[in-house]
Amino acid sequence: MPVRIEKNKNLTTAYLSGEIDHHSCVLIRDEIDKTVNMVAPRELCLDFMHVSFMDSSGIGLVMGRYKLMHALGGRLRVSGVSRSAMKVMKLAGLDMLAKIDCKGETK
Repeated sequence: MPVRIEKNKNLTTAYLSGEIDHHSCVLIRDEIDKTVNMVAPRELCLDFMHVSFMDSSGIGLVMGRYKLMHALGGRLRVSGVSRSAMKVMKLAGLDMLAKIDCKGETK
C-alpha cells in the first residue's frame, strides 16, 4: 500500500511511499480523505520521506489536501521532501499554502 496513516484528534500523518503518479494518486487521495473526514484533525502531515518518484499528480495531491484541510479549518504540513521535489513544489507555489520540510532540514 502506498500510504500508511496514523491518526489522532490533533494530528493525522500520511506516510507515503514508492511512486506517486496518476495511478497511485487515486488510492492515496481516497485513503487520506476518508480518514481526514472521519477524524477532522487540526493538522494533516503528508510525509514524503519514502517517495521515490513524483510527477505532477503529487502536486495535485498536496493542493487537494490543502483545500480539504482549509475547508475543515485545519493546517497542512509536508515533510521529508527531496530537494528536487522541493524545487517543483516551490515552483507550483505550494510553499505558500503549507509548511514544507526538506529531507533532513526545515525550509
